[in-house]
Amino acid sequence: MYTQALNVKDEPTAAGDPVLEARFQAHVDAELKIEPNDWMPEGYRKTLTRQISQHAHSEIVGMLPEGNWITRAPTLRRKAALLAKVQDEGGHGLYLYSAAETLGTSREQMFEQLLSGKAKYSSIFNYPTLTWADIGAIGWLVDGAAIMNQIPLCRCSYGPYARAMIRICKEESFHQRQGYEIMMTLARGTPEQKAMAQDALNRWWWPSVMMFGPSDTESQHSDQTMRWKIKRFSNDDLRQKFIDATVPQGHFIGLEFPDKDLKFNQETQHWDFGEIDWTEFKRVIAGDGPCNKQRMKQRRAAHDNGRWVREAALAYAEKRRNREAAAKIAAE
Repeated sequence: MYTQALNVKDEPTAAGDPVLEARFQAHVDAELKIEPNDWMPEGYRKTLTRQISQHAHSEIVGMLPEGNWITRAPTLRRKAALLAKVQDEGGHGLYLYSAAETLGTSREQMFEQLLSGKAKYSSIFNYPTLTWADIGAIGWLVDGAAIMNQIPLCRCSYGPYARAMIRICKEESFHQRQGYEIMMTLARGTPEQKAMAQDALNRWWWPSVMMFGPSDTESQHSDQTMRWKIKRFSNDDLRQKFIDATVPQGHFIGLEFPDKDLKFNQETQHWDFGEIDWTEFKRVIAGDGPCNKQRMKQRRAAHDNGRWVREAALAYAEKRRNREAAAKIAAE
């Protein structure tokens, strides 16, 4: 999950039936799954639709910075692995769009919201991939942060989302290991290769830490989404878990983190870290990141270029339905 999907205030919704809401909450509290045909509060439906669709958008837009390096990967092995990873991300988007559709919003509506700028995707994908080491950093840091967010979603109260996340998490775990292996290889290579890995870490560290969303004091939806068991942990708890897991990995391969305040706290047994630049976070989300315009231009172009495929598929499906209907009438 990319928690920036929860950083938008909801429009007020009409009060629901208190009896139905109490029954719904009891169902959730009992750790039972909510299914598409079950009654649910409108706020629950809207929150899930926004979160799942923006998670799907993030998977699809996230293919762009990595796809940029498929033809420039240093070896055939690296090329094949990166191609498989980008294909996985496209599959994740499809799983998630399908899950979101069960809440009553069509895929076409979700695409329109993305392409018009109404729907957001994770701001992490608005940063450029300048070197091959960036592909390693994305796998290690970005996918690592995503996994920290997504594993609890396997226990999300909404059944279709939870089930989709099981396969997604398995594949993302492999992506994280692949990225770390790239960084390890570079860090243990020539001085120039190690410098490349260090530069990638310097540029991707803070955006990855920001992926968990605003601090708990500023998060607009955490209390309600945790009560509904959409989220299981707060933004700050997940951020701390990510830092605690990632810092020893970086030190193991000889890299330094771009945070002068980073130090291990013997009392809490956690890594203390410096102040996050929330101004940068808000600026990129607002559309002023290094690659915001480029990403949307590429996404719109891909959508337009694929129009004939969608139209051909719809025409074929309609032709097949008509043929089957005619055969059924003839058989009668």
